[in-house]
This record gives sequence, C-alpha cells and structure tokens, in this order.
Amino acid sequence: MHPSIKEVPMISLRDVHKSFNGKKVLDGLSIEVARGETLVIVGGSGTGKSVTLKHIIGLIRPDSGHIVVATEDLCCLSSLELNRFRRLFGMSFQEGALFDSMNVFENIAFPLRRHTHKTEGEIRDRVHECLDLVHLDGVETRRPSELSGGMRRRVGFARAISLEPEILLFDEPTTGLDPVSSDIIANLIVEMDERLNTTTVTITHDMKIAFKIADRIAMLYKGKVVEASPAEEFRASENPIVRQFIEGRADGPLTED
Repeated sequence: MHPSIKEVPMISLRDVHKSFNGKKVLDGLSIEVARGETLVIVGGSGTGKSVTLKHIIGLIRPDSGHIVVATEDLCCLSSLELNRFRRLFGMSFQEGALFDSMNVFENIAFPLRRHTHKTEGEIRDRVHECLDLVHLDGVETRRPSELSGGMRRRVGFARAISLEPEILLFDEPTTGLDPVSSDIIANLIVEMDERLNTTTVTITHDMKIAFKIADRIAMLYKGKVVEASPAEEFRASENPIVRQFIEGRADGPLTED
C-alpha cells in the first residue's frame, strides 16, 4: 500500500451536496484521495457511501459542489466527455454484476472488445493475464451461476482491471461472503493495489476488511465526512460516532436519531 500523501490529489470532492426527492443524502461532503492511496469509506446504511462512489465516477452529478478527478472537474464535462473519461476507472460492483448469459472469458473480454482495437489473440492474452492476477485458473468456460460468491467477485475484479485503469472503485466487495472468503478478497485487494499501483476507493460495512486494506479510512455520517485518518489512527479514534461504529454497539449517537 501507499501511505505517503502526495501534493496533488487524484480525487477531490469539494463541498458536495445531493438530494433525492427532497431528502438530503450528501450535505457538504469534502474528501481528497491522493494518487496511489487506498481510501476506505465506511458508514451506516443510507449515509451516502454508494452515492459518493457514483459521484466519483460521474454517474451522478451533484446539486452543488465539485468533483475533480485527475485535474478534470467532472461537473464541467459533457455526457460524451464523461463516457471517455470513465476509461480511467475500473469498478467492481456488489455481487460482481456479471452477465449471466456469458461465460467468464466473455465477461472479461466484453470491455476489451467494446473499448479497444485489440485483436482476438491480444484479448485472449489479456483475459488470461487478468485471471492470473486474481488467482483464478481454468474457469474461462464456466458461467457466473456455476461459481461461488467469492469467485464471482474475483471475476468482477478481473473485468474491472481489464482496461488497465488508474482508479479502482470497489462497492461492498465482501457483502454476503463468509469470513474466509472475505479475507481472501481483502488479501486480493491489497495485492492488486500493490501490483497495479492504482488509486483505490472502497466502500464497506466490514471494519475488519477496512482495517486490512486501507491506507486511510473516512466515515460518513449525515452526508458529511466526520473523520478521515490513517487506519491505525481511525482504530484509536475517540470520536463517539466512530467508536460506536467500530464496536458495533446499539447505544450511541448513531442510534439516537
């Protein structure tokens, strides 16, 4: 991992506000992610974690504020420019979000065929390279329904890195997995981060995973970042909101509203 913070952030969210049907989800959220850093965003359900991730990739536009990625202000880009800009990103959704009608090879080859001019031989080599990176062998012809939950996540990772992105986004990568599978996924995220030198943003409820993979952890509460600090400082935080979340207690500020 890459604990040193460099001067120019790769991702910067500045005073971002977003409401849906009159309900405020993000309320002046500000956070920066350094180039090469692994940031984990935590928080309870409905605190805006997934909405934040969708802002970073330009799937949602803020009501006000700015999202700057690699010096580009996403708020100023057209839809066509945004589509091109998303080539910087690789995103792995919950459950892998694979095409059930395609086998593993076709799933990973899909973005390569759609966004590159690679030959079929080059695509085959890249698919095998990506599967090797996620430690999957001999599954190319299998359908997602034939794989375990952990294996589907790893195929999703392989597809996410197929276009060699600079930024990786992971949406709840261990949800629904048993503890052993979750630990395998966490180890894989750490390994991918170190081998690919990407800037990585992960959202999760799982504090064990968060502490394992993060350079820095940010906690969302009521649409804002209430704490953002290196993982070990976050673990020792005396912020009552952070403490209740880490300890998983029913009593505290998170449940007083």
